[in-house]
Amino acid sequence: MRAAVRALLAALTSVAVLLGAAGCAPSAPSWGGRAEVIAGGFTTGVYYDYGQQLAGVLSRELPADVTVVETDGSVDNLLRIGAGTATFGFAQSDAAADAIAGTGAFGEPLPIRAVARLYDEYVHVVVPAGSGIRSIADLKGRRISLGAANSGVTVVARRVLEAAQVPEGSVDDAALGLDASLRALKDGDVDAFFWVGGLPTPGIEQLAKEFPIRLLSIDSAVVDRINAAHDGVYRLAEFPVGAYGRDEPTVTMTVPNYLVTAADTPDELVRDVLASLFSARAEIAKKVPAAALLDRRLAIFTDPIALHPGAEEYYSGTRR
Repeated sequence: MRAAVRALLAALTSVAVLLGAAGCAPSAPSWGGRAEVIAGGFTTGVYYDYGQQLAGVLSRELPADVTVVETDGSVDNLLRIGAGTATFGFAQSDAAADAIAGTGAFGEPLPIRAVARLYDEYVHVVVPAGSGIRSIADLKGRRISLGAANSGVTVVARRVLEAAQVPEGSVDDAALGLDASLRALKDGDVDAFFWVGGLPTPGIEQLAKEFPIRLLSIDSAVVDRINAAHDGVYRLAEFPVGAYGRDEPTVTMTVPNYLVTAADTPDELVRDVLASLFSARAEIAKKVPAAALLDRRLAIFTDPIALHPGAEEYYSGTRR
């Protein structure tokens, strides 16, 4: 009899422990189990590489199946987020500013919020090394690619040409994305192409190994004219000597790049994504050097795009 009572008490104790453990276990996040999409860019660009690495980290660490999709770049990414077909995406600050204002490529304002400032992107104007094109002004009358439709590259290229007093109608725009631009320059189908991306951009780095290239300078007067018309979002910079195998100095301009999302993305999801992004920075940077530039002190500076409330909570260490 006593043995039976002891067995019963032991069983009840085991049940109580199990119930207590279950009660103390953290509950799954409200957004858990969703399929999340990161809007990347061209497969030979930094956006796609960064997105691919981030998707792998998030799928491993969060209760979600995260994938990256190939897109035409910033404008396309913002439109996808606005339409709800992507949860997160990469976008240049100038394109994002147009999105929230409903100007340029955007017919109406989009409810977009910033998650983090990631790194600055460099404006590339690429020509064959032996080309007679020596300046932006020399692009007049040439066949060039201003970037794919719905890309931030096109936004920047048009502004550069206008500021350099090269009427857009005076160039033959091939309107190619990065992958096609790389092939077209190598095959002689275009004289030059514009690209806006982090350093190094994988596709251009590979091209430079196979085909000698040169980068055109964008001088300070051109950058000043662009900034005067577009709220000073661009910064004068130089390509580091050695980038793409070059040994000559090249002046250009940079534009901040943000990770963005929709205003109605769950706060908890944004916090969890940021926690994973920062904890995996070194891991991602092994494959995507630009990821090493992520800095918590600078990530909050996303003007003119407001931070998502979940991002504000993450950076301040508070929850609402």
